[in-house]
Amino acid sequence: MKYTIAVIPGDGIGPEVTNQAKKALDAIAEVYDHIFLYEEAQMGACAIDATGNPLPDETIKTCKNADAILFGAIGDPKYDNDPSAKVRPEQGLLKLRQTLGLFCNVRPVKAYDSLIKNSPLKREIIKGTDIAIFRELTGGIYFGKKEVSEDGKSAFDGCSYDVEEISRISHLAFKAAQTRRKKVTLVDKANVLETSRLWRKTVAEIAKQYKDVKLEFLFVDNAAMQLILNPKQFDVILTENLFGDIISDEASVIGGSIGLLASSSLGKRNALFEPIHGSFPQAKGKDIANPLASILSAAMMLEHLGLHEEADAIERAVEKSLLLGITTEDIKGKNKYPASTSKVGDFIADYISNQEDSNLNFKNIHMGQSTII
Repeated sequence: MKYTIAVIPGDGIGPEVTNQAKKALDAIAEVYDHIFLYEEAQMGACAIDATGNPLPDETIKTCKNADAILFGAIGDPKYDNDPSAKVRPEQGLLKLRQTLGLFCNVRPVKAYDSLIKNSPLKREIIKGTDIAIFRELTGGIYFGKKEVSEDGKSAFDGCSYDVEEISRISHLAFKAAQTRRKKVTLVDKANVLETSRLWRKTVAEIAKQYKDVKLEFLFVDNAAMQLILNPKQFDVILTENLFGDIISDEASVIGGSIGLLASSSLGKRNALFEPIHGSFPQAKGKDIANPLASILSAAMMLEHLGLHEEADAIERAVEKSLLLGITTEDIKGKNKYPASTSKVGDFIADYISNQEDSNLNFKNIHMGQSTII
């Protein structure tokens, strides 16, 4: 099979981790007889520097014509530290989500046994955690009307939702729950917000179509607490844009590293896959950034394309790297010598190409030679 993949490396560590995801995809292509055609495009601070626009028209065209989009990260300190900047990297991502109709963000949160000790939470609390967070991505306060008074002393951000925006992601969440542990938790603030009351009313009605799925409701403040007290109680979490942004980042603590969290952003025709860790400019060019979230994003992309066995192969390779301690400094595991970004990518690609061989030559991986013997 032949697939066209739009690749947006972006800013900071984006290009470095995306290159490792491409290594994994190239290994998949070789083993499973596929062809991945990469079409690279610009977005973010690098696009502003090159064109003055955080999302050039050519990038939108490339993404629309692709079978899927693999995205790195955007952001740069010169914009983060300048609240008065009129053009910002994040505007590119928000516009791309809106232009492509990427209304559903899915973030898996899993506690890997070999990394439980890395989490600040107790082993007995997080062991066995497996959550899928469904965050509405193109509505709510991020896309509402915004105003600042003429004197600069007051500001306004409007939050609105309609039934269609709520319904389309809710159906995806319930369908996902049917393939998992058959439970959906709606996170809202229905005791205060009218938009949340509309969410609760709409989701309760939709739940009647999925009688095999249990629906429960939690206010967002309680949900934030429950994620720390007992994360295993959750299966699928469904929520609006702002709450989802906060809850999903909080959940990253469970796995012990934000460098492990992949995500997908889905629309009716297009789909984008990205790690959630951001551009991490302090690590740019140092070959120390954790590439596993980007590699797992590539696995989610393959799953979306219907390549289930291929996605499993990447996930097995990631689990093997964690088990053997072939990881970057942030999660170096039992190996006292952390691997570089590129060496982790080399190991993942090698393991995919040699799935029956689980022996590892630790000396060779640090010398940049073949990792499988």
